[in-house]
Amino acid sequence: MEKMTNSINWVEIPVLNFERAKEFYSRIYDYEMFETTMASMRMGFLPMDQESQGVGGAIVQGNGFIPSSLGAKVYLNGGKDLHTVLNRVTGAGGEILVPKTKISDEIGYFAVFEDTEGNHISLHSKE
Repeated sequence: MEKMTNSINWVEIPVLNFERAKEFYSRIYDYEMFETTMASMRMGFLPMDQESQGVGGAIVQGNGFIPSSLGAKVYLNGGKDLHTVLNRVTGAGGEILVPKTKISDEIGYFAVFEDTEGNHISLHSKE
């Protein structure tokens, strides 16, 4: 198998109330979310650097997209220090489930929150 830069290349976070979820993710990342419709799916894109060919993702509303606290766990980039994003979660309508927690000096930190749709999402940062 060829060597890959990332084993993940795209993440879709299911939402029921698109406007509420868009507001939530826009507030925690402090940016204006771009949205589009593809086939029968409404999508709002999470921030990413297009030039770096890094991992991207979107919130998605459509048939078969059901929010859940079960299933795959997604770790979103918390930037240099995930506190910046985590500190906006409650004010945006989410709930912090696991506060910023150290994994190790080499790996950094994580936290877990529940978004406005009931998804359990994690954050990661080195500091």
